[in-house]
Amino acid sequence: MFDAFLRLRSACKILHFFNEQALCLPRRDRFGDLVWKKPTVAALLEILKNPAYAGAFVYGRTRTTHPASGETRQKRLPISEWRICVKDKYPPYISWETFEKIQAMLQDNYAEYDRNQSRGIPRRGTALVHGLVYCGECGHKMVVQYKGSPRYICNYLRQQYGVPVCQYIPADTVDHCVVEAFFQALSPVELDVYARAVTAHAEAVERISCAHQHQVERLRYEAALAQRQFQRVDPDNRLVAAELEKRWEAALSDLKQAEEAQTLRQQNPISLAALPPDLQAAFRAIGPKLPLLWPQLSHATQKALLRCLIDKVVVHRSTRDCLQVRVIWKGGDTTTQFLPISVGSLAELSTAPEMERVILDLSAQGQTDEAIAQQLTTLGHRSPMRPSVLPSTVRTIRLKHRIFHKRSQSHPRHIEGFLTVPQIAKALALSPYWVYDRIDNGHIGVVKDVNTGLYLFPDEPATLEEFNDLKAGKLDNLRFS
Repeated sequence: MFDAFLRLRSACKILHFFNEQALCLPRRDRFGDLVWKKPTVAALLEILKNPAYAGAFVYGRTRTTHPASGETRQKRLPISEWRICVKDKYPPYISWETFEKIQAMLQDNYAEYDRNQSRGIPRRGTALVHGLVYCGECGHKMVVQYKGSPRYICNYLRQQYGVPVCQYIPADTVDHCVVEAFFQALSPVELDVYARAVTAHAEAVERISCAHQHQVERLRYEAALAQRQFQRVDPDNRLVAAELEKRWEAALSDLKQAEEAQTLRQQNPISLAALPPDLQAAFRAIGPKLPLLWPQLSHATQKALLRCLIDKVVVHRSTRDCLQVRVIWKGGDTTTQFLPISVGSLAELSTAPEMERVILDLSAQGQTDEAIAQQLTTLGHRSPMRPSVLPSTVRTIRLKHRIFHKRSQSHPRHIEGFLTVPQIAKALALSPYWVYDRIDNGHIGVVKDVNTGLYLFPDEPATLEEFNDLKAGKLDNLRFS
């Protein structure tokens, strides 16, 4: 069980593993007798947290508290606060160092994000550094929010004081940066991972086989003991004889099931599937080849690999369009990167004034929007929502300063005998969107002209008067054929 925990790193995973292998745990019943039962999470944790298995006698692991409510509570103390701890008192199953390592792993598995005490066990979510991310603004641990696209948020101060959330950070941007840094750190490493995996698998299979063999031997002993007890009972004590016969039959049934399962396992041994030669070579050079294997791994496995080297990740949105990501490695080394991040408007770009100046200069020279966008991208500029500069961004800034490439952009179209929507809006001091909104709602009935593709209204004084009445609320609808 201890070996399985060091390999699987979770009590729940040990439970599933024991259930799959049909293994039982030794427990004490209410009379103090030894019984073998199916494992539970509580039983597993009780064994994992018991220092006696590390050969230590301990007293004072808990403290009784009396809060104001009057209820007596037991508080579990850390190892450093135990009153008495005598090591090497019993024959140990594991060393004291292994016991301390297991306690640290158990503590780290608790998802105490708000208290900043643990990272939580790697789960199946897509946010790869969940549990490792800290806010560079206030220093508290950030949590993940799977609403739309995943993002990391710092809501500790909001929970405690009701203030706004410190930061909203897109998870994909941070994860991609951290994974690239992880690949760079691991690229010079050469590990014979495949050989180690085969060896570890063989050792695990051997331990499982040994456990099953011990279980069959135990059941044989229990069946023989039940038989001896039944044969020695006085036949006149029919109630006792019936109970002993029932126990004997149950022991024989359990033994038969265990022997059949063991025979089935011997006929179908657990073997590690052979890998193709190219995949074996990739495993033997896992450092350089890991980026190729990365998409094939589960999210939980990816998170576990990242936690092997990374202690924490600190993110800080230094400006609206720039994100500072500092990766703190095991041992204290750091890697800092500055990443561009999407914003909602041009005004939030820190390079917007410089980009606007370049656009005005190049537009005055007669260059096209596409050519200007390509030059700006080469210079390191970008659009608010894209990593490169879009021609539409250039066109927006150019038209804002009334730099037109076509005459129609600066001179409204005139159709003889008709008024267009911009002309009516200008005459009535309205926004063109006000007119378009009423057309969409059906308050203004008009059909687009087939030749021009515009909404055309008769160029007559009555047209403007009707629009004024509609604006003042005197009319509900206008109809133009």
